Amino acid sequence: MDNPQYLTIQALTKYIKRKFDKDPHLSGIYVKGEISNFKRHSSGHMYFTLKDERARILAVMFSSANASMKFTPENGMKVLVRGDISVYESGGQYQIYVKEMQPDGIGDLFLAFQQLKEKLEKQGLFDEARKRPLPKFPRKIGVITSPTGAAVRDIITTIERRYPIGEILVYPALVQGERAAQSIADCIKKANENKEIDVLIVGRGGGSIEELWAFNEERVALAISGSAIPVISAVGHETDFTIADFAADMRAPTPTAAAELAVPNIDDLLERVLSRKVLLIRGIKARLNSERARLKNVSSSIVFRNPRRLYEQKIETVDRLTDQLNRNQQMRMQMQRDKLANLASSLKRVHPGRLLEQKNEHHLRMKKQLHANFSNIVKQKQSDFSRTISTLEALSPLKIMDRGYSLVYSQDEKLVKSKGAVKEGEKVTVHLQDGKLHCSVNTIEGSEG
Repeated sequence: MDNPQYLTIQALTKYIKRKFDKDPHLSGIYVKGEISNFKRHSSGHMYFTLKDERARILAVMFSSANASMKFTPENGMKVLVRGDISVYESGGQYQIYVKEMQPDGIGDLFLAFQQLKEKLEKQGLFDEARKRPLPKFPRKIGVITSPTGAAVRDIITTIERRYPIGEILVYPALVQGERAAQSIADCIKKANENKEIDVLIVGRGGGSIEELWAFNEERVALAISGSAIPVISAVGHETDFTIADFAADMRAPTPTAAAELAVPNIDDLLERVLSRKVLLIRGIKARLNSERARLKNVSSSIVFRNPRRLYEQKIETVDRLTDQLNRNQQMRMQMQRDKLANLASSLKRVHPGRLLEQKNEHHLRMKKQLHANFSNIVKQKQSDFSRTISTLEALSPLKIMDRGYSLVYSQDEKLVKSKGAVKEGEKVTVHLQDGKLHCSVNTIEGSEG
């Protein structure tokens, strides 16, 4: 080539990146490997290397993708990832951009663990309000674990060393395998039937997640939370966490630690008792010395040397108070006498006999006045009645009829006042002073109106 076209590094890298991005076989691929050089940036992004025995590839998992992860990746952890292969232009290197990640080999178990943990947490099984305090001085300690494992030996040895007065009851249980969860739950139920057990230790030694899985079963968590006896979980090593740990009233990192939490150290108790005994004896001695000194001071006081002085002043006080009482009593009696005299005078003024005489006199006066008024009213009414009768007789049509006049009524009992009120042939009634005439109108005469 005479005039070759030289590309810039940036242009070449972009070209290669476009090739990667267009290749469907490099998008959404699944890769498994071991994590190394892991780093979580302050932004939340994760940067690490995925490797196997023969090769390695750089990996990036942005915060938007890892925000919902249920675990924290660590160096040496084998994982399964899904992502896209692309080129980081500034470095000129290809790498995988991870979209999803889960642990290799325990992914299903880990997912089941997280799902059950979230379910029981929503039901309130892990609430601190449900946690019961452990007894300070348990008499009987129940232990639910394998009878042949190292855990039971560690627990028994620790309790016997720290608290030899406590009684240990071991409930043999399967702690690994398909039937382990039911075996543990049955032992918890059986222990609750023994009303004398004060605290329960439930656990086993360390192991893989598969070996510890019985303590991640829902039936075990429900049995622990439903136990009337406070429960200490002691599963695995210090770094091992199970569902049983969250449901228990107290979690111990190891079986030995569980035994230490369950019982106090008798040596510490004895030391505290002896210390309290010394303080008590010292306090009693100090109190006795103080009371002796007080008794000595009281015994040597002037009052005890001359006890008469205790009551001489009181006798004088009693005499003064007695005189004052007599004076007050006499004054009170005089006041009562004066009050009685005033009441007697008032009673005379308002004596019922006097009041009765006044009321009788008033009654007689009112009675006389009533008779006089009634007589006047009767006379007035009689006079008015006579005038009314005279007027009525003067206006009565009957009186007119006594002078020869009569009244004519039509068939409908109406007074006939003119000839137009009747017709020829019509029946009429003539009222006289001493009777009635029933007539018929033959002819009507008179001036034309």
